[in-house]
Amino acid sequence: MKVEVLGCSGGIGRGHRTTCFLVDDDLLIDCGSGAGELTLARMGRLETVFLTHSHLDHIGFLPFLVDTAFELLRDKPLTVYLQPATLEVLRKHIFNWSVWPDFTTLPDPDNPVLRFELIEPGQRVTIGGRTIEAIEVSHTVPAVGYRVESAEGAAFAYTGDSTGNDTFWQGLNAHSRLDYVFAECSFPDRHEALAHSAGHYHASLLASDLGKLRLDARIAITHMTPALEAEILDELRQALPDRPLRALARGEIITL
Repeated sequence: MKVEVLGCSGGIGRGHRTTCFLVDDDLLIDCGSGAGELTLARMGRLETVFLTHSHLDHIGFLPFLVDTAFELLRDKPLTVYLQPATLEVLRKHIFNWSVWPDFTTLPDPDNPVLRFELIEPGQRVTIGGRTIEAIEVSHTVPAVGYRVESAEGAAFAYTGDSTGNDTFWQGLNAHSRLDYVFAECSFPDRHEALAHSAGHYHASLLASDLGKLRLDARIAITHMTPALEAEILDELRQALPDRPLRALARGEIITL
């Protein structure tokens, strides 16, 4: 299993793209501005998207992707897995013919290029030999993280956007193997109040939650606010001196 980091930043700007992970060549986790790194040909190979929640930095490029790859999706529609609350937002505010066309009815309602499938926390979906498990996290809107396991048993997990919680870490500990965790940490501790209001991790809170993980997984930090990355990483390393961690980097490819 191969994971390509198309975007992993908490903001935009040159060198910064918001969350989007490409698993092998056919599956996306989230569809932020990182999806814009794909060529048209690579867009045409996509079959499935798993969304963590409804916020714009995680869903914002889905409308552009479907529009751009429209002709390539006519015979192989894109299936998007998402929670009911996320679907409600997309239908009401994005694919509503005012902000963007409703591609679930194009080119016609019986043969759309975009299909939605509901997923709930605790549910597992198997696609191409990989098992994708949705795990509840705590954010300002209903949100999940994902654990993705290959047919050979290798696995990585992504917190999505979250603040302190038990459910995600309990979900991971229910398994015997985890190779990587992509953990969001949006703020350093001096912005603790802002992190709390926004439903995000700050450094010491993430360090505390990582202490709940009983598996020896490598840790890569994602979704850091631009201009605060070094401060966040310094605080995490001070809080977790015995647990090596690093920043996730746009463009890197991780093979599991």
